[in-house]
Parts: sequence; C-alpha cells; structure tokens
Amino acid sequence: MKQEYSVKIDELNIELSTGTLAKLAGGAVTISQGETELFVSATAASSLRPGQDFFPLTVDYREKFSAAGRFPGGYFKREGKPSEKEILTSRLCDRPLRPLFPKGFMNEVQVIGMLLSTDSINEPDVLMVNGASAALLISDIPWDGPVGCVRVGQIDGEFITNPTHEEMLDSDLDLVYVGSETEMLMIEGGADFISEDRFFEALEYGQKAIQPLIAAQKKLAEMVDKAKKEYPLVQTAPEVLAFCEEFAADKVKEALKCDSYSDRKAATEVIIKETKEALNEKFGENGYDASSLGSAFDEIQEKLYRQNILDTGKRVDGRGAKDLRPISCDTGLLPRVHGSALFNRGETQALVISTLGTSRDTQDIDGLTGGATSKSFILHYNFPPFSTGEAGRFGFTSRREIGHGALAERSLLPIIPPEDEFPYAIRLVSEVMSSNGSTSMASICGGCLSLMDAGVPIIAPVAGISAGLVSERDADGKITKSVILTDILGAEDHFGDMDFKIAGTTDGITGFQLDLKIPGLPFDIARDAIAQASDARRKILGIMGESMPDARKELREHAPRIHTVQINPEKIGALIGPGGKNIRRITEVSGAQVDIDDDNSGRVLIFATNKESMDRAIQEVDLCTGDIEVDKIYRGIVRAVKDFGAFVECLPGKEGLVHISELADFRVNKTEDICKLGDEMMVKCVGIDDKGRVRLSRRAALEDAKAADGEEAAPEEKPEA
Repeated sequence: MKQEYSVKIDELNIELSTGTLAKLAGGAVTISQGETELFVSATAASSLRPGQDFFPLTVDYREKFSAAGRFPGGYFKREGKPSEKEILTSRLCDRPLRPLFPKGFMNEVQVIGMLLSTDSINEPDVLMVNGASAALLISDIPWDGPVGCVRVGQIDGEFITNPTHEEMLDSDLDLVYVGSETEMLMIEGGADFISEDRFFEALEYGQKAIQPLIAAQKKLAEMVDKAKKEYPLVQTAPEVLAFCEEFAADKVKEALKCDSYSDRKAATEVIIKETKEALNEKFGENGYDASSLGSAFDEIQEKLYRQNILDTGKRVDGRGAKDLRPISCDTGLLPRVHGSALFNRGETQALVISTLGTSRDTQDIDGLTGGATSKSFILHYNFPPFSTGEAGRFGFTSRREIGHGALAERSLLPIIPPEDEFPYAIRLVSEVMSSNGSTSMASICGGCLSLMDAGVPIIAPVAGISAGLVSERDADGKITKSVILTDILGAEDHFGDMDFKIAGTTDGITGFQLDLKIPGLPFDIARDAIAQASDARRKILGIMGESMPDARKELREHAPRIHTVQINPEKIGALIGPGGKNIRRITEVSGAQVDIDDDNSGRVLIFATNKESMDRAIQEVDLCTGDIEVDKIYRGIVRAVKDFGAFVECLPGKEGLVHISELADFRVNKTEDICKLGDEMMVKCVGIDDKGRVRLSRRAALEDAKAADGEEAAPEEKPEA
C-alpha cells in the first residue's frame, strides 16, 4: 500500500514504510519481504500506574488467517488464543528490545505486530523484530536503538541470509541474529552439530548482514523526524538508598554467604523487615516512598553480587568463575512410563519423562508460516511455583514455559533418529522440581537421559549449560573489566549481564540462546563465553555418561512395539478395503494399530503393546495383502453355491472353486448337503491353472488336519438323505 515514507533494502528485498496507517500510535511501520507484509506499532502510556515498580513492556505478534486467504478453523471462525509460533515470535522480539530502554523508564510500552499478508515463502519472525525496532525508533518513546535482525542458514558449507522455508529444509543451521551497529544483542536457534569456530563465524556473518537494516531504519527516522518525549525516570530515593546501605549492606553481605537459595532468601527477608522498621522510625511510615525499599535492596544485592565476583573471582556459593555445581543423574525411576530421568545440578532439578507413540500421535501444526505441517518429536516444559519455594498461579502454560520448552526441543531434535529407523512419535515432559538457575539446560540433560532410558537410539548424547557475565563499563560505555561465569545461579542471572545458553554434543552445538541486560555484547567476550561453555558441556557429558553410557537396547515393557511389513503398493487398496473396512476390522480384532505410509511405498507399520496382538495383526495384514498359495490351508467363507461345487473366499477379495468332488471323502449328490452361503470352510489350495484360477479342496484340508492330530483318516460321515 502507498505510504508517505518508504525505504528499500534492495540486497535483502525488504521495504520499510510509514505515514499512512495508525497515525495515532507512537510509532507505526509496515515491513515487507516479497509478498509477506507485517504491520508493527509501538505506543507508550503517558503516566505510571499507582505503585508501579517495574517496567511493563509487552510485545504481541499475531497471525491473521486472512493474510493467507484462509478461514480460521473452529466453530466461531475467529482467531483465538495465540499459537505457539506467535508466542515464540513475541518472545524473540521482546528480548533484544528490552535492554535498550533507559534505566528508570517505567511507563508501559506496548509493541503489537500483525501479519497482513504471507507468501508462505519468507519467514515473518525476523521482519517482526526489524519492524518493532523501526516503530520504536520513529516514535516519541525513548529507546537506544535501532537493532537489526536476520536469519542465518548454512547450505553446503555456505552461509545464507534470510533463507526461505524451502531453503531451510537444506540448511544445517538456523540462527536468528539480532545486534546493534557494533555488538550482538540476542541470538536464538539450533544447528546440526556445528563446531564452536564455525558458530562464531556465523555470528560475525550475522553482524555484517544486519547493517543495511540498521541504516534503513535510521534513514526512515530522519524522514519522519519525530522528537522523543521526555518521560520522568523512576529512581530509588537517595536518602532511602543511603540509609539502607548504611543499615543493611553488611547484613546482606553475610546473608549472601548462605549455601542454599531458600536460606539466602529467608535471611534477606528478615533483613528487609528490620530495615523497614528502622526506616519507619527515622522517616515515619508515610515519610518515604515504600517502593524505594525494594529497589534499594535490589541495588544493594546487585552491587554486592557483582563486586565480589569482579574483585575476587568468587561467587556467593564459593565457586570460582568456571566451576560447575555438583551434578547427579538417575534413570528408570518410574515403573509404568516408557522412560524417565532425574537430573540435578546444585539446587536445580528436572524430572523428565519420555512417551513413545504411534504416527497418530504426531502433532499437527495449523499455522500460516514456518513450513512444517506436523512434528513427531515434542518437548513440553513445566515450571510450577513450588520449584522456587513459592505459591502462585498453577495450571496454565506461561510464555516462559513455551519458550524454554522450544529451546530444549530444538537442542535435542538433531539427535533423534530418522523416522525410517525409529518410526515412533516421541514426547518429552520436563517437570521442573527445583529451580535455581538454568532449568532449560537441565531439561536438555534430563531429556537426553530419559530418551536413552526409553531405548531411543539417539545419535549422540546432548548436554546444555548457561554462561553468565559480570562487567564494568567506563563513561563511554566500553567494557573495561569482565568475568564470564559458568553455570549461573538464579541470582547471577537476575543481577548479572548475560544468560548465554549453549547445548550440544562432543562434536558440536545443537541449540543456543543469548539474552542480555546490557546494551550489547562485544565479540571477544562472546568467543570466550562459547569456549568456556564448551568445556563445561563436555564435563557434564562425562558425568551423564557415567550414569548411562548408552541407550537401552530394548524398549520398556509398556512401550508400544513396532513391526514393519512391506507389501506390494498395488495391494494398499485391498488392505484398506472399501471405506477403510478392512483396516478397521484388523484394528478391532487384534487391538493393534495399523498405519500405511503416505508415500505409496507399500510400507505398513503395526503398533502393538503385546506379542499376541502383534501376531494377530501381522496375520491379518498378510491375509489382506497376500496371494493364495498351493498346499496352504485357509479358513474361508462360502461366497457362492453351484451345482458343480462352491466358491470359497480364502483371502479378502480372493476366492477359488471347491469342486463337488472335493467337498468330502464320499460322493456328494448336492453341494447344499455340505455347505450353504456364508458358511466357514477349511480348504486347501491344490492347484492354480495358467489362467490364475484357484482349485480348492475341503477333503484334502480335512485329511491334513486329521494327520496333524495323529488320527487315522477315517471316512467322513455322510449326511442323511
């Protein structure tokens, strides 16, 4: 659509525009690539809510089915709650925007993105990040942007910028890179065992690739030329901060030496209560801003946490910067499940359960973008409030849980065996039992062990670890001193500068995610963090290997078994039967599930939970798809009665003639004396002529049956006349 201002980025086939839509919003842009187009707005509240003591930034991305010329599913024909893809895109956009707002800025900011059109070729998630950056940059909201975002793929050893959905099928790297003009801000994605050196090269490639996007946003902002609004910044009252430091700093320092999270928390709560009473005595209950007490303690703890690490290299739990917390692993804990593992790292604990299913258990994806329509490997991550020793809302899935689950899922996906080798649907559920730092990485470690306990022949074990950062900057914003931390605690994540999660095998990286609280990460620190995380990951893999060196050779007792039957593709119709009649009958009589590959290869998968069920299903499939064989005995059904004999259906749709002379071991005057229409009859195939006509014999079948029982072949009793 025609807009007042527009900037094209020819090398990326991207266009940024503004000036026509949503003129009352703080900032609004449309961004397009090919025929995929998004609208993104950014608006700030004019005032704070009473008692507000945090920065409420919300980022929401929505995909409308009208963008693809489709109706939504369901009765109401209206988009409902956000899909997993929409939530993940919202989180992807939120994380690089957040650290660039001024410290003390507390006015609510809302960024909304809407997919207006999709060509099902170009992925809109990176467009959302760039659109949000542009909307904030041209708005009146204070923000230290812009940022640029690209997806980096790798095909045949060559990096590619913003690959299409089709190109991503051939890519062994999926890296979403966000950075400023000089430093990285956020990364997310997965890879097929990429080496640390090649991974770092991909980051450098991404930094170069975003420069045209940043330049275009700056140019658009110059065209719009909208002044930034002055907002009051919320700061801790100086007199309250000074009093708290004098009264409580030494006490807090001692409290931080407590070994456990719960002890540190309890000790700190006591100090806060004492400090509040002292503040009331000095200033009166209404003589100071009550919210300043919480922010003062945050500042005191942050200063003590960081100062101790920077000055001594030691952390509150006594570890050095590169030390891991104690790790323990256990598998096979639960009796009825298909696989289970408990992974402990310090006070972080994840119980992960594996379930193996059939092809009917794959997850259908009813989305507009992303390429895939279903997936057979699923990981769900649950973070209940008791895991942090708190009471809270329970029973709904938060955005955080979806995001952490997606990170763990893509980190484990490269080690899942191909479906033609292990044709199961797999679901992992990570129940976080205790949380004090990097539960998503614990879920990866526990998930790997749980898969091995279930007997999944994984390609290689995977482990994950998180690296943190504490740094000092000079007046120009340049980092002058820094310490990279391995295996960060929850408080080190909260008070530190970085959470850099990396998962992989001994051969390379499979998943990664970087979040910052500072406005950028220099590349030299990033390289050191990758190397430090790599060393820690190999140590964890060694500990996991001691607990479980290899995957179990056999599946658990209650896991479904799979048997593959190869049939003539021309017999698929016979197996299915009219309206699915045959395959439904097989399922009913055997209790097994029978699935036919959609590629018309004739590959049939039979799923059963016991041998009897499996054997019966295999027999029934053979009956439906096999041919009548000479000298083989069948239990058939009489389909036609003639003067000269009976036609008996031995296999579905396949029949032969039992001549009247072969109906019994005596002279039969009338066929009806022996059988009638619909009777079951044991028959033996005694021949097939050149024209494919089948000759059957009831007499021969009876003789063989008696011989098998060790009886003399006594004459059959004649029916009464």
